[in-house]
Amino acid sequence: MVVVGAWAHWPETALPEGSRASEVVVRKAARRLELYHDSQLLKAYPIALGRHPTGAKEREGDGRTPEGVYRLDYRNAHSAFHKALHISYPAPSEVIAARARSADPGGLVMIHGIQNGLGWLGRLHRVIDWTDGCIAVTDPEMDEIWRVVPDGTRIELRP
Repeated sequence: MVVVGAWAHWPETALPEGSRASEVVVRKAARRLELYHDSQLLKAYPIALGRHPTGAKEREGDGRTPEGVYRLDYRNAHSAFHKALHISYPAPSEVIAARARSADPGGLVMIHGIQNGLGWLGRLHRVIDWTDGCIAVTDPEMDEIWRVVPDGTRIELRP
């Protein structure tokens, strides 16, 4: 138990102060979020995704994480999860496609930490994909991402 607890909360090397990401890439199949400055990888983080991570998000409630190119267009410091960066999903074309299927495309897709009050889980949250389609990291990882990723940053969500 002690070993698992230590692993779940063992600190990682932080990015230096003043680091700035110019792009975020999420590799869904690899369960990995990568921060880049220009084409240089700054850091990668293991992630948890939506309950049904294979395939692109098509409608509200499908448990999938979108695929495509978006922007991180605003942040929420008072989220139900430890901080949240909003992904600009759905694009206008995705709204049209969903309406053609008589579906709601969904929204409020975020990069966020663990649900408030459950931060003690640490890395254990990654044992299963548990979000409604968001991208989840540990609370300390979210603090770092929050610090180095400015609003308006490009994000590419890959299969």
